[in-house]
Amino acid sequence: MVLTRRTEYTGLLVRRAQQAHAALWLAEVSTETTSVQFGVLDALLLDPGLSQRELGDRLDLDRSTIADIVLRLERRRLLSRDRHESDRRRNVLRLTELGRAETAHLLPLVERMDGLLTADLGPEELTAFRRSLLRVADPEAAGNGSEAARDSAGQNSTGVGLRR
Repeated sequence: MVLTRRTEYTGLLVRRAQQAHAALWLAEVSTETTSVQFGVLDALLLDPGLSQRELGDRLDLDRSTIADIVLRLERRRLLSRDRHESDRRRNVLRLTELGRAETAHLLPLVERMDGLLTADLGPEELTAFRRSLLRVADPEAAGNGSEAARDSAGQNSTGVGLRR
């Protein structure tokens, strides 16, 4: 791809990469379970019993978005939502047997799709690409101290507020 002024903008490239991801997801993984929903299923497989708030924080999803996703997955009987025993304000989430089976079914498809999405990158390029995406998406988690300091004010390097 030849870079022109119109394709040099990071946001445009990120959007185009997201479009490629979405198209591959639909073709290779699922037309029923979205990639964000898979992220929820995978997080609960790895750490069952998270509260709805903890899950939203882990996946960087706001309260209304995580509530909607949980409701959709609950309606499909892929997860259960129960009140915490000692704190009735908290919803504790767990995969159902159907949810574990769905996650196990999707995981190899997701891994294959991920390979297709990044097929033109060598191993070192892929590592650098993922590290760069993490630095953009979550500077603090990436260990970038200067960005983390700015982020403590809830802003990125442009001064735009970020949800953390």
